[in-house]
Amino acid sequence: MALTEVGSTGVSPKLDPREEQFRIPSPQRGLSLFLRYLPPTRATGLRRTVVYVHGGTFPSSLSIAHRFDGLSWRDALCDAGFHVWGLDFHGFGESDPYPEMSEPAEAHLPLGRAGECSRQLEAAVRFICDHHALTRLSLIAHSWGSIVAGDVAVRCPELIERLVLFGPIARRDAQGERQRLSGWRLVSVQDQWERFVADVPVGAAPVLSQRHFDEWGERYLDGDPASRTRTPASVKVPSGAFQDIYDAWAGELAYDPGKIRAPVAIIRGEWDAMCRDADARRLFDGLSAAPLRRDIKIGCATHLIHLEENRFALYREAETFLLKGDREV
Repeated sequence: MALTEVGSTGVSPKLDPREEQFRIPSPQRGLSLFLRYLPPTRATGLRRTVVYVHGGTFPSSLSIAHRFDGLSWRDALCDAGFHVWGLDFHGFGESDPYPEMSEPAEAHLPLGRAGECSRQLEAAVRFICDHHALTRLSLIAHSWGSIVAGDVAVRCPELIERLVLFGPIARRDAQGERQRLSGWRLVSVQDQWERFVADVPVGAAPVLSQRHFDEWGERYLDGDPASRTRTPASVKVPSGAFQDIYDAWAGELAYDPGKIRAPVAIIRGEWDAMCRDADARRLFDGLSAAPLRRDIKIGCATHLIHLEENRFALYREAETFLLKGDREV
């Protein structure tokens, strides 16, 4: 059902006058999932459709749909003729939070693990395919979202046309003691800033604009009504994504890349510590059943390419791959 009212219904203010918002039933009983949709800028007669799968700390409004100086990645994709959708997982953005997030974190195991979020993404993909009368569509997934997208591609190959995994998480050999997390955690703006700039080499020019980050940070805090009541101001997020990443780095990735049968593009920044050269190589080699594989490295970029100065290179590489511009037609 389409959402049309703002306020008590919990609908997000539109980020664009043309944006449509939907709330669909979740596989999690009693909860609903939020989807935002923007149609192509111009009619093309084609039904190219892509769903953005966010990472582990911020939702679609702050990633694919967030505008820097008036332009978002979503805008660029719409200009290229795509129908663009963004899903918020439970505990993020406008989707219902897990009820357990109102209880002490220590009382629960990590919420929002990849397995259950894969079912949430599948529900969204099936809804979108029905909405557009499609049999399949493409996914763009960031960081932890690549684990969720990979699991859907393995379980539901008939639904997935192409996969763009940027800054994807790969399996690493176990080292040291395994980390165990509680149900949810708090992430402050300072936490985000430190994470965003940590991988830029000493002496290199900044790749993230302080002005852009300050604006983004305010929107980030706006996403949690209680954020500014905490010291420091911080956003509550499920811990499942962090646990999935730590498990992958302890040798247990939540899906088998060798079972993906769709074309896959890995896109990463040269300074991405979460997707190192060895990680990308292991994932690339593991995609043994994919009919087409690409490993694309963008210079002077980190794990957060989509927020940085070289984001336009990411836009173009993803767009070319999704439009099948890498193949002769």
